[in-house]
Amino acid sequence: MREELFEYYRYSVTNTMADGGHEENRPHPQNLQGLLHMAIEAGTESGTPNQTEQMSVERRQWLQEAMNRAFAGQADEVQQIKHCLQELGSKIENDTEDEEKRKERALELLADLCENLDNAADFCKLSGMHLLLNSYLNCPEAELRWRAADLIGICSQNVPFVQETALSLAAIKKLLQLLDLDCSDVVRVKALFAISCLVREQEAGLVEFLKEDGFSVLMRAMQSDVLKLKVKSAFLLQNLLLSHPEHKGTLCSMGMVHQLVSLLRTEHSPFHEHVLGALCSLVADFPQGVAECRNPDLAFEEFLKGRCQLVQKQEEFQEELEYCERLLRTCFQNLSEDGSMDR
Repeated sequence: MREELFEYYRYSVTNTMADGGHEENRPHPQNLQGLLHMAIEAGTESGTPNQTEQMSVERRQWLQEAMNRAFAGQADEVQQIKHCLQELGSKIENDTEDEEKRKERALELLADLCENLDNAADFCKLSGMHLLLNSYLNCPEAELRWRAADLIGICSQNVPFVQETALSLAAIKKLLQLLDLDCSDVVRVKALFAISCLVREQEAGLVEFLKEDGFSVLMRAMQSDVLKLKVKSAFLLQNLLLSHPEHKGTLCSMGMVHQLVSLLRTEHSPFHEHVLGALCSLVADFPQGVAECRNPDLAFEEFLKGRCQLVQKQEEFQEELEYCERLLRTCFQNLSEDGSMDR
């Protein structure tokens, strides 16, 4: 239904633009109410005396009926959220498999519903985030823990109100503990997903991440045996370096360059592409990072040249090759030129 309404909005705006309207000045609808206002407004603007295709009575009636159905569906979704929270809030009386399955299904349904930003906010207003962080991240069943961590991430994506609520409940500390110490690989991966949703483009989240020594936790995650966890940890590190270069000094003082290079010396895998990407971000416009890479004990220049030879004819590793070549240029090109001049 929402797809039909937005399609109608696009149709109305297109007609307005055909008559010289200014769609770029029109704020985009953020919810169904805003969509109703914008669609009718666009249809009204397009219905000028010279416009050959005005909004007909039938179209207006269709739009109103569609909105009525959509709003009814939205109200129904709020009731579903409430029902799920009631199920999750009830204690497991007999510790039966059936009771656990009901809670798993409730978390699964909430994950689907909260893909919608309005539903995510409603879930949070109904104390859902409090329930997840104070109960379900600590429950003994790994299935419930990973679903709770996943739901925290889903709700927190691009919704400042939800992010602020989660951070006020010490979400970063609890999720970092799961990422670092949980016995379930799936729980660790989902905890990392939730952390990413709370720290990327979220200054307050990053402050908490740094306070809880999050970079060290990321480094340990990259040293695990779980490929997905290694890749996602390196990817988050790379993105944080790109968006917050002011923390490069902290990472260098932690020995991050040495640790990343040591990871590259493990058996070759797709994970290495992301490690090299993180190193590229770390040394870009940062002389201290370049100096660390030039440390003779690392023999990093020789390693990069060897890796270029290994992957240069393999199409699936072309991005890795580009990272290696970029590191050679950034860290060693001047050294090679100076050496040639000396000789």
